Amino acid sequence: MNYKLSDINAAARKFVDDMGERRLFAFYGPMGAGKTTFIRAVCEALGTTDVVTSPTFAIVNEYSTLSGRPIYHFDFYRIRRLAEVYDIGYEDYFYGSDGICLMEWPELIESLLPPDTVRVTIAVCPDGSREISY
Repeated sequence: MNYKLSDINAAARKFVDDMGERRLFAFYGPMGAGKTTFIRAVCEALGTTDVVTSPTFAIVNEYSTLSGRPIYHFDFYRIRRLAEVYDIGYEDYFYGSDGICLMEWPELIESLLPPDTVRVTIAVCPDGSREISY
């Protein structure tokens, strides 16, 4: 799926439509590709009215959909040791919840990702648009 920033909301709605019952999503892309921006649009498409920001220092932010389903937004950019991920109780989020997990910088915890994690790649195209594949 290719989109320009002006089309981000339509792209996010399509992504949400494609999610189905899946709930673990790992977002890959270089710094500045728009991972947080796209996740913000996805959260809005899921019905959250919470302010969606990057959890760079908190590691995880929690939002709610209008139906009350939790959305967990992770940013693993500052993780230096896997023990830090164990310390936040990642297993509760990945395995013990029905919440949707949206993860930035998952390559830093690749060995902990469950097999059913959907890998989403955001690439910057020469014209400035973004290509999303999953």
